[in-house]
Amino acid sequence: MAEDVVTDLTKPSSGSDTVPAEPGAVDRPLASPGVAAPLAAFSSATPDVPTRLEAKGVSLAYDDRVISEGLDLRIPAGSFTVIVGPNACGKSTALRALARMLKPKQGSVLLDGQVISSLPAKQVARTLGLLPQSSVVPDGITVRDLVGRGRFPHQGLLRQWSSKDESAVQHALAATGVSDLENRFVDELSGGQRQRVWLAMVLAQETELLLLDEPTTFLDITHQYEVLDLCAELRESGDRTLVAVLHDLNQAARYATHIIAMKQGQIVAQGPPAEVVTPELVEAVFDLKCVVVPDPATGTPMVVATGRGERSAAAKAHAAELTGR
Repeated sequence: MAEDVVTDLTKPSSGSDTVPAEPGAVDRPLASPGVAAPLAAFSSATPDVPTRLEAKGVSLAYDDRVISEGLDLRIPAGSFTVIVGPNACGKSTALRALARMLKPKQGSVLLDGQVISSLPAKQVARTLGLLPQSSVVPDGITVRDLVGRGRFPHQGLLRQWSSKDESAVQHALAATGVSDLENRFVDELSGGQRQRVWLAMVLAQETELLLLDEPTTFLDITHQYEVLDLCAELRESGDRTLVAVLHDLNQAARYATHIIAMKQGQIVAQGPPAEVVTPELVEAVFDLKCVVVPDPATGTPMVVATGRGERSAAAKAHAAELTGR
């Protein structure tokens, strides 16, 4: 049973599934007022930094539906890299390829310099942990048993449970705030509680690389920040490298050490948040007019949308014109 959960996280698919001071400075584009800079104006050069996980010339597709072509992607070692972009831009697809869940049509994904698809699943699972967008909970399983399945890659042929396994599980339960749920059945929990339990299972794997696909999904705002704080602490306290897909650009700018911005299956810009998160890029990638100001709590870039204010002003002016005022 343990193998069913953990090895599926590293088993490649053929692409026929229908699943819908940091280095790497980015040159800021020049744009005319009110005109979004063209995507080509941003620097998407792959950073020349030490890395353990990278994609080279990767083309990704589901059947005949091409998502990305010629994608070059390097994850800086020791970073908390966050991939951002609008819906359906290829963020999760890129993450699935990095995790060996989706086999590239062309190109290759390298883990520690080796083609990831050539490595044994258990070896990959001892190095790389994945929290997917959605997971199927086995029937009648408790929180503790599910989290314990994260220890499968570290167990021998007879799967003896060790004190190290027990310690890893208890630490993961505590770190994600679900220790009090360990004897509950997973299918009785709320969506937010389940998400934290799945994260605990990934933490119990004790891998040096963590890939998280929308880890704050289903979580209330308090638990969102608790999970992101935990991610930052994991990076700062050890040799871990984290890669996450996030929708909240301000959370990405606050927590990431390296941001990759995608649109239409391509990397538009990448680098430190202070150099990537600009009004020009936000408008070009998200079609959102904004200003970027320092976050009052952290000093990191914070995006403040201006579009609604402009629409409200235009609507008031139009109403005044109609009433003759």
